[in-house]
Amino acid sequence: MSPLGFSVSGSAAIIFVGIFLAFSTAYTASANGFERVNDARSAVDEEALERQNTALTVTNATYDAGTDTLTVEAVNEGSTTLDVAAVDLIVDNAYRDDFTARTVGGDNSTALWLPGERLHLEVNATTRPNRVKLVSGPGVADVEVI
Repeated sequence: MSPLGFSVSGSAAIIFVGIFLAFSTAYTASANGFERVNDARSAVDEEALERQNTALTVTNATYDAGTDTLTVEAVNEGSTTLDVAAVDLIVDNAYRDDFTARTVGGDNSTALWLPGERLHLEVNATTRPNRVKLVSGPGVADVEVI
């Protein structure tokens, strides 16, 4: 009589190969998922550290009615170098990005606001504002009442 199918050992080998392939696929998918989660946690930790090391103080906010100019000066008191383009100014709850002057330490060509340096901003304002808020790129802010 001739055998009609695989032997028990042949069937076991096929099942073992199938289980091995399924496990290797599941392991690869889960390892990639864990790696992405760990990368995201690292990024959140780095952003939190940057916020913790960022400090700024608005030292002067004055309105000149003769020229309709609001002048805001601030000092980077943290240990983080800030991007000047990422600094936002809010005047009486209105976002302002139409600066007539934006300098760091008297230099209007730099894009970096280093620790200890003074930022000088000027915007046109037709009325005297009540308060200004300066917000850095990492989200740290300071408010000055005029």
